Amino acid sequence: MSDETARPFEPKPCPICGKPSIERYKPFCSKRCADVDLNRWLTGAYAIPVVEEEDEDGEPLSPPLRPE
Repeated sequence: MSDETARPFEPKPCPICGKPSIERYKPFCSKRCADVDLNRWLTGAYAIPVVEEEDEDGEPLSPPLRPE
């Protein structure tokens, strides 16, 4: 039997402030932390960086590889 199954349930920490999460606002500890997270999504704070493969004109940045 592993240690994970032997332990009683331990709530995971809130991803915003680190306090234990509450079932009602899971995975957050409060409505405030849930709202902080929502605001970060809406303002673009959680954006994934992208590497552009084409310039503004739609042309590839590097010439395509041609088989020899």
